[in-house]
Amino acid sequence: MAKKTAKNTQEQKPEKISQQIITDTLELNYMPYAMSVIVSRAIPEIDGFKPSHRKLLYTMYKMGLLTGARAKSSKIVGQTMQLNPHGDITIYETMVRLTEGNGSLLHPLVDSKGNFGKQYSRDMAYAAARYTEAKLSPICSEIFADIDKNTVQFVDNFDSSMKEPLLLPTTFPNVLVNPNQGIAVGMASSICSFNLKEICETAINYINDPETDILETLKAPDFPGGGRLMYNRSEIEQIYSTGRGSFRVYSKYHFDHKNNCIEVTEIPYSTNVESIIDKIIQLIKSGKIKDITDVRDETDLGGLKIAIDVRRNTNVDILMHKLFQQTPLSDTFSCNFNILIDGRPRTMGIAEILDNWKVFRIKSIKGQLSYDIEKKSAKLHLLRGLEKILTDIDKAIYIIRHTELESMVIPNLMKGFDIDDKQAEYIAEIKLRNINKEYILNRTKELDELEKELRELNDTLKSERKIKNIICSQLRAVSKKYGVPRRTDIITSEEFEEIPEENLIEDYGLKIFLTEQNYFKKISLVSLRTAGEQKLKEDDRIIIEEESTNKAELLFFTDQYNVYKLRLSDVQDTKASSLGEYLPNLLGMEENEKVIFVTSTTDYRGNLFLLFENGKAVKIPAESYRTKTNRRRLINAYSSKSRLIFMTFIDSDRDYVLTRDDDKACLFSTALVPVSGTKTSGGVQLYTLKKNSSITNVCPADEFKSSNIEFYRTNKIPS
Repeated sequence: MAKKTAKNTQEQKPEKISQQIITDTLELNYMPYAMSVIVSRAIPEIDGFKPSHRKLLYTMYKMGLLTGARAKSSKIVGQTMQLNPHGDITIYETMVRLTEGNGSLLHPLVDSKGNFGKQYSRDMAYAAARYTEAKLSPICSEIFADIDKNTVQFVDNFDSSMKEPLLLPTTFPNVLVNPNQGIAVGMASSICSFNLKEICETAINYINDPETDILETLKAPDFPGGGRLMYNRSEIEQIYSTGRGSFRVYSKYHFDHKNNCIEVTEIPYSTNVESIIDKIIQLIKSGKIKDITDVRDETDLGGLKIAIDVRRNTNVDILMHKLFQQTPLSDTFSCNFNILIDGRPRTMGIAEILDNWKVFRIKSIKGQLSYDIEKKSAKLHLLRGLEKILTDIDKAIYIIRHTELESMVIPNLMKGFDIDDKQAEYIAEIKLRNINKEYILNRTKELDELEKELRELNDTLKSERKIKNIICSQLRAVSKKYGVPRRTDIITSEEFEEIPEENLIEDYGLKIFLTEQNYFKKISLVSLRTAGEQKLKEDDRIIIEEESTNKAELLFFTDQYNVYKLRLSDVQDTKASSLGEYLPNLLGMEENEKVIFVTSTTDYRGNLFLLFENGKAVKIPAESYRTKTNRRRLINAYSSKSRLIFMTFIDSDRDYVLTRDDDKACLFSTALVPVSGTKTSGGVQLYTLKKNSSITNVCPADEFKSSNIEFYRTNKIPS
């Protein structure tokens, strides 16, 4: 036996490692997760809800919170876990965003009591679920209209213990009325909100005429937090037609002259109070805005308020334009109308969304009509049986009275009156007190009314036009009952005059300094008048000193043939007692790269004069470094064929003295050097060098000490 075991052990082969194609493995393991996030979590469906919203609202509906009193939020969360097993915290966070107190929705779906935070505040925390209460808002009666009449399909929940709806039969296009955002895997959804009255009117017009101009009735998006939307027809048309695009929203403010304070009362939906205040404080500390003395969050029970104290005689309009450009007081909302249709994500325009919603509503109403027809037909069938016993009530009583076995009552009634088992069961269940002619006659009077209703229901079911009329009448009722005026104002470029960016920059005289160890200083002339000695690092020295203005642009030339561009207004003011900005950090330069020259310009007029080690010189127009886009770095800024010896900016031709080997000098005018057409030109030979000789210095003519400087002048360059 032992030998046999040993033999089996020897025969065992090592386990093989199988090779797999990584793309197939990723698809096998990752795709189910990705599809689950897309279909079951992040992307809303045509009713305007994600699964988490739907499960929560349906639970509240089943708890009787549509008409009853508020319930503790913790109780609602606990009940919702029968449908949503993802945890109580995520369920409560979902409910918070649906509440009236939070203010995230244009038409809140949850009537709340307690602290639910605020959509416009990043730091205002909502209270725990045990402290707050909630119920469904009245508008939810339109969300759940006829849900028990087969208007939508029901499926098992995650453990098959109860049923839940796949969609909610909302009687208005909720998907466009309340904002909805979600990030899935490889895709996202961002749907802005629209005014309920405008959406209902647009939906009615579209149902009656698919060629209607949507822009006539649906003016622009409308947000819960208000603000002012910059209207650009082409941008709105693009969003309406493709479902993608963006628009800009500005805050609302007014100026309190008495207290010299700007009060911001409405902000863009996509930002929050804390982000705005943080950015304003950052601008104040960096010296980019000097007119603001204080900024505070004065939000209270009365609503949002950001108070900005300003100096006397401040031009408030220009200051607010600066803040609109440099802070989230104005923000861009990007639209991506990505919606699940029959389990497939689709990015659609307004017309396509309304068309799919119309199809969904037609299907829901057909389900409701079929349900009503079935119920009324069953009732009619029972009353027809009841009608037959009118011929002889005594006979019916006699049959029941003289039937010995209970089980034979139904068969005997069926035989005696020629009715079926359901009719016989209905007659047999009539109470003894109701076995009188008056009761039976009153019941059978309903026959004509039921037959009329059934004819109308069947006619409606067969007519799509009548079903569309029902949809339109429901939309009119919703608009009349729940419609509210627009909260977001619409402004045009004519109403909102854009101030050119250069006009928003404070202009004042200053001096710039560049040191050998690549420190840069920007010091106002006012500060320089009272400044002491310039503070420098040990063994450092100033190599360039130039007067300029805060509206100028800086050009930093490096030894790696690059030029870095920077607005002087973007550089913080410093004092003489400061070391200044370290350029590698400020400009994001490459390792071991060093700035060798800096100049400023406001209009890119003039030329840059460069002289190389090989004796060649070039004159490059400053215009060559102007760019239409705000590019930070330009490569190949000048020729790399020879080492750069000297560089300066000239707005007109000047005289310079070139020194060779410290004992030979040459006086020349930059007029001898033609202007180059390209930045990387090697230039023209200004001075012919002999073997082993080199240029040792270049300086302006007025810095060269000589009793007869004209003796060194040359009037032509080597051919």
